[in-house]
Amino acid sequence: MKTSLKRTPLYNNHVLLGAKMVPFAGYEMPVQYPYGITSEHHSVRNDAGLFDVSHMGEFFVTGPDATRFLQFLTTNDVDALTVGQCQYSLLCQDDGGILDDLLIYKKDQGYMLVVNAARKEADWNWLLGFVDRFEIELTDKSEEIGLLALQGPRSQEILESMTDLNLGQLHYYHFVKGEVGGITGTISRTGYTGEDGFEFYVETDSTVSLWEKLLENGAACGLKPAGLGARDSLRLEVGFALYGNDLDQLHTPLESGLNWLVKWDKGDFVGRDAVLRQKSEGLPKKLIAMVLDQKGFPRPGYAITCDGLEVGEITSGTVSPSLGEGIAMGYVPGGLANSAADFGVNIRGRTIPGTCVKPPFYKKGSVRR
Repeated sequence: MKTSLKRTPLYNNHVLLGAKMVPFAGYEMPVQYPYGITSEHHSVRNDAGLFDVSHMGEFFVTGPDATRFLQFLTTNDVDALTVGQCQYSLLCQDDGGILDDLLIYKKDQGYMLVVNAARKEADWNWLLGFVDRFEIELTDKSEEIGLLALQGPRSQEILESMTDLNLGQLHYYHFVKGEVGGITGTISRTGYTGEDGFEFYVETDSTVSLWEKLLENGAACGLKPAGLGARDSLRLEVGFALYGNDLDQLHTPLESGLNWLVKWDKGDFVGRDAVLRQKSEGLPKKLIAMVLDQKGFPRPGYAITCDGLEVGEITSGTVSPSLGEGIAMGYVPGGLANSAADFGVNIRGRTIPGTCVKPPFYKKGSVRR
């Protein structure tokens, strides 16, 4: 049976702008506009780009046990958050496999969780399974909220004439409530590109108006709409993992290189024992980052080789628009990950040698940490 795809409030805007629409996480989403992926990518690196990310999910957790609930369900230390601060974290299952990566916003009353579109239903059902153990209220407001991401080194310049907020005082991974272009919402200094930028959570009915006002106001600064294609190449250049490619239920935070998101001292959390055991016994797999030493396009699914033998496969790969060379991530046996082994990628029957590097691949981003 054919499943109908959902549309964000901006579907008609994307079509009018000539976007190529594709299925993604149950939605019809723009993969690129007539400018092309490379042009959109460079706009974000040099000036600014505007993304529609309204397909993401927003859950709210309130009640006396809200902090304790999230401490137990996520790997990072929620108790370290102050009001107006957000945190990158993980939901894990009992065996340590990653259910999703998410953002946690600490509000005056409780928390907002921002989850991946493709994982909304699974995350919701997982969280519901623990609600009875805590005095909390869990609410799904995904359909009530539109989400836009303005990314690039000129983002603050574009925004300053549209708001009375002191953007210079809004630090990385912090948020405020305020108006932009006369539209009230939550504005956070976050993003998925490695560039300075802001994300706007507004009422669904205000999404189109904010999108149009931002594009109009930012035109003089080189602002362009940007689609999923540029979003993917931008995040890969700075080594950000994508759920469903680099992160999944078959790999733990340690295998995925996200050790820094696991706070052992905070107490018990779902998956803790399994991940701690893996830390002691060694990693079956490890996500590595690689730059090709010769010309080649390392696409997802291509085999990773070591000394001529296939040992894994690419989970994310592209030719970097900023660097002009093939970059990739993929899983290999844990014992090989930190060795001096000669890795490569099998591209159409030919092995292209590569060098393991520590992400990010692109190191000149404007993000303000």
